[in-house]
Amino acid sequence: MVATTSQAPPPTDMSAKVGGRLFQPALPVIDGASPTLLEQGFQQTLQEFAASDIPLESKEGIETRERVLNQMGQLCREWIRYVGLKKGLPRDVVESAGGQLFTSGSYRLGVHEPGADIDTILVAPGVVRREDFFGTAYVPPGDSNTNENEGPQRDPNSLAERIRAHPDVTNFVPVEGAAVPILTFDWEGINIDLLFARLNSNTVPSDFDIDNDAVLDGVDSATEKSINGPRVTNLVAAFVNGTPQRYQTFLTVVRCVRKWAKARGLYSNKMGYWGGVNINIAVAQCLQLYPNACPASLLRKFFLVFKTWRWPQPVMLTKPHDAGYGLPLWSAQTSVRQVAPMITPAYPAMNSTLSVSRQTLQILQEEFIRGHEIVDGLWKQYQQDPSPENILNWNVLFQSSDFFIAYPNYLSLCIVGPSQLEAQAWAGFVESRLRKLVSDQLARSLPLKKIQLWPKKLEACVADQGALLTAAQRQNSITYFVGFYVDKIRMRGDHLNIEIALQNFRDWDLSRYQPLLPGMDVLAKHFKVKELPLICFQDTYEGGKQEAMKKRRQLKANNPVRQEKKRLQRLNELKAKMAEIQKKKEEQQQEEQDRKRKRDDLEDATANLIEDTDGTAIVKEEETENSNEATNKNESGAAAEPNDETNLLESALDTVNEKTKEEADADRQKLLAGELIAEGAGGIGEDDEESDEEDLMYAGDDARSSFFTKVPKKKKRKLTTKSQDDMDGDDERHGDGADDTDTNLPKTTTMSYDKRSLPVSEERAEFLKQIGCHFVNDTEAHVLGADLLPPWQIDDGTEEDEEEDNAKKTKSINLADIKYASIKFATPFDIVELDAHGHVIDKGDDDFSPSKTWAGRRAGFEFKLGERGLGYYRTGKKVVVPSNRAY
Repeated sequence: MVATTSQAPPPTDMSAKVGGRLFQPALPVIDGASPTLLEQGFQQTLQEFAASDIPLESKEGIETRERVLNQMGQLCREWIRYVGLKKGLPRDVVESAGGQLFTSGSYRLGVHEPGADIDTILVAPGVVRREDFFGTAYVPPGDSNTNENEGPQRDPNSLAERIRAHPDVTNFVPVEGAAVPILTFDWEGINIDLLFARLNSNTVPSDFDIDNDAVLDGVDSATEKSINGPRVTNLVAAFVNGTPQRYQTFLTVVRCVRKWAKARGLYSNKMGYWGGVNINIAVAQCLQLYPNACPASLLRKFFLVFKTWRWPQPVMLTKPHDAGYGLPLWSAQTSVRQVAPMITPAYPAMNSTLSVSRQTLQILQEEFIRGHEIVDGLWKQYQQDPSPENILNWNVLFQSSDFFIAYPNYLSLCIVGPSQLEAQAWAGFVESRLRKLVSDQLARSLPLKKIQLWPKKLEACVADQGALLTAAQRQNSITYFVGFYVDKIRMRGDHLNIEIALQNFRDWDLSRYQPLLPGMDVLAKHFKVKELPLICFQDTYEGGKQEAMKKRRQLKANNPVRQEKKRLQRLNELKAKMAEIQKKKEEQQQEEQDRKRKRDDLEDATANLIEDTDGTAIVKEEETENSNEATNKNESGAAAEPNDETNLLESALDTVNEKTKEEADADRQKLLAGELIAEGAGGIGEDDEESDEEDLMYAGDDARSSFFTKVPKKKKRKLTTKSQDDMDGDDERHGDGADDTDTNLPKTTTMSYDKRSLPVSEERAEFLKQIGCHFVNDTEAHVLGADLLPPWQIDDGTEEDEEEDNAKKTKSINLADIKYASIKFATPFDIVELDAHGHVIDKGDDDFSPSKTWAGRRAGFEFKLGERGLGYYRTGKKVVVPSNRAY
């Protein structure tokens, strides 16, 4: 339900008149409508949350602050009178000099946040100098020798020493070397920052108008910056003070934004983020755009405005004006390098966010986006269900930052001092310059993607245990942490060198501190996120470091970038698996096609073979029938010519073979089938077929093809490896029909040689056969010569046979009769000559020089005992000496 109130909207004039000058807003009003009932209900939820979680200062606390400010004002006026009398001014002039203490910031606006500090400015007449304020120009009477290590003594009557000596003051730290010199201390537990402004006039009356631009006539730079605090606060209050309701809306949103900034680590102007004055200006800017919005709606508009703000477009409540006093003014033309300018409305206009860098703006922008998502989500949730039972969780917006689990790498900066007093002053000076170390040194000199300085200090010494620190230094130390991401694209190597940046920081910034005493230093140490000390998690997580690490794992798992990266990784893995499966499937299909093609080819070949076999069988049948017919025709007794030739051949074969015709046919079939090895292989037989060229026969599964080579036949003789009984039978057959067989057989016989048992190549086997060397199995005899038999194969026949055999034994083989006969070695080697002792005879070559003793190093040779004896061998050259077996 969306409805509007019946009241007319308040006027939207956002101009303000301050110090006698009328100021107009820089931006026009975007939406001046009054809040609807739904927005008012949404505001009620925020009001309930703020009442319990963003409490205001109690009445006693407000009274304590007022009492402290009154005591400080009285102390400051007494000190001004003392300085006037000390300088010899008349008493009436001293009494009329006056001096006023002004406040600025949240206390001046009435935010009244518990524990908040009070920003104060002492405006003094021209008779008082800054040296009198700090007491640094003091020379003790009669003491010309001061200890340089202890630094100059301060005037005990200076305002700084009077405040330090007050019994209710603690944690006193003077920072004189800063751009805006300041005293910071605790008075009755209330933190106070005191600035000093010296006017170019002799008096500061009680009705002094600090908002008038004329007060800046003739002031120095430090006074200009100091006095600008209350002037800006008064002008901001004037811009938002059009109606009481509008001012209360402003205060509520300021309290919410301050709580949000402190929880998220964004509240520190000196560390490069937003301070109190920046938040005041930013909320006032949003109120100018939406002057009648309720606090909850204005808080949502606040995050929306700065989420979409077009940096470096400046944030300004009114356009800068020049009062004519010669002070420098901010302008866009002269401030092009400023990242996120926020211009103060009072004269002289200046950038209040000069410390904001590109790195801190990145963090601020991320937090603006996060804040808008949360508040806008709560608003949409309330729109869907505006009933009181729908409780909105505003705590999510103000949750503490996960800084200590947000980065993989951290750097601790431990600020140490020799004593408590020196350490406090030294720490205040270093704190005001840490942003320069982070943004100007580390961020610019190192390949970092993101870097963040945590603005909250830890009261502990987080330094390396090996650091040479005294007990006082470790006790008087504070530590700040810096988290960073490394840019892996720009990273070169495996290590980051931060020592150069630290040394530049010491030389260019820290060296300006006076007095710089021994023992004042800044120590750095690197930590991985899991190596951080326990003190980092005590105030943020109830379960300490263990709960923090658990939450870190949850944040990593819920990170959209990480989830998208994992999704892409899983998608790539799935694609790879699918591609592998598809590849295997294609290979299987290809294999199946190959098998099918082979099967089809085999079937085709088988079918063709069957057809050929059938055709051959038919032809054979026809031939058999024709033969039978011819036989039947010739049964009368006339023998055909083929029969005569066949009978003659069969008779001749019977004379040399003890087997019958049927047995020989069966053996031949087995031999062709590879089931039988021919007996008498390697011998000269008369049972060979009459042919000039023989086919190659297969002699078994693992055997080589048998070669049939012609050799000269000296005399018909059968060489075999049969038993002695078989040989006797053969000799008997030779004796019976030798002459008849000689007339029927051809002049040359064919010697078959089966190489199944010899591990030699075919070419070598052919060569050995040509020269008459026949090798059989190791268990059989080695036959040397074509016609020589070993003694155990000689027959026990007649004397004629013995004489004939002896003549054959003594007969030598004429190698000249064998064509193409030559000697070849199986393995190539160098031919060398050996002496009687088996040593190589030096031929004077360049590869070896014999030497009995070491004669020094020789280039390209090695002195050793080798195959050629003791001497110098050429490096990498080896002489192979053949053994007796090689010959």
